[in-house]
Amino acid sequence: MKWFVRADIDGFFGLALDNLVQLLVIVGLCGHVLGFSDDLVYRHILPGAAVSLLVGNVYYAYQAKKLADFSGRDDICALPYGINTVSLFAYIFLVMLPAKLLAEANGAANPEHIAWQAGLLACFGSGLIELSGAFVVERLRKATPRAALLSTLSGIALTFISLGFLFRTYAHPVVGLVTLGVILLVYFGKLRFRGNIPGGLVAVALGVLLSWLMGLAPVGPMPTNELGLYLPVPVFGDLFEVLTSANNLTYLSVIIPMGLFNVIGSLQNIESAEAAGDSYPTQSSLAVNGIGTLAASLFGSCFPTTIYIGHPGWKAGCACRLFDFKRRIYYLGLFNRQLVLYCLGRSD
Repeated sequence: MKWFVRADIDGFFGLALDNLVQLLVIVGLCGHVLGFSDDLVYRHILPGAAVSLLVGNVYYAYQAKKLADFSGRDDICALPYGINTVSLFAYIFLVMLPAKLLAEANGAANPEHIAWQAGLLACFGSGLIELSGAFVVERLRKATPRAALLSTLSGIALTFISLGFLFRTYAHPVVGLVTLGVILLVYFGKLRFRGNIPGGLVAVALGVLLSWLMGLAPVGPMPTNELGLYLPVPVFGDLFEVLTSANNLTYLSVIIPMGLFNVIGSLQNIESAEAAGDSYPTQSSLAVNGIGTLAASLFGSCFPTTIYIGHPGWKAGCACRLFDFKRRIYYLGLFNRQLVLYCLGRSD
């Protein structure tokens, strides 16, 4: 089994674009809603998020390779993984923003730093819940009918994920509908471009080109700060400070429900992957998800990770390949044989 095939390029562009959107949302909300400085966002939060993405995606790729070797199949798709969208908004508006407003009301010297520490606490707590849940939820999975797990998953996908982007698609139809058409043709119509160019790459490139032609890009002023490489830096001191503070239990009413939501959501996505033919162990899959979230908090990110919705879609879009030349000849010969039999009035 090969570690990398051409179909992985298509999967890369799809998943990379998905997480890129999350990172752009983080930059926008942290800057405009919370008032975080560029130094805090680019030196701590984004590198911490990068660590969490690396931890999970490397493991899930290894997990898929291991399953492929064990089963002898070449159509295995790894579990998609990235930043949790729902937790992102919940922790910004229900944890960090209230923490900042409370710090400002109390006359704190640096309310943004306190808000960031509150986000670290929420992310760390969510990671602990996810890691702990990995050892108990298998019983829940066995006791719950698959229809119950997948029906709620589809509801979340439609209401919290799909509809928002669908409205934006019709807000700019020239860009949105054209790229949507490419996605539908590639992932549902099984269309393949000449040269096996990845459909995800075509959709992104076409969307960028149309955005510039329509005057929709660039959005806002160009960045004035210099580009640089910001390596992840542990923030153990800030995390220990907030864990030992008097207000460390203030946001449990948000942390516990969101942590449980992440556990159940990831469990549903593992069940979805099994329904598509790729059976992954519950315990290790959820444990690594929790470890990724803990790694995010330890390196400065306030945002948990999760196993993404849509494994069957990724599998259908990336696992299918063009027929090779011999297979084309075989099917052409089979078609001609059936045509001759039909003309002779015979059946086979």
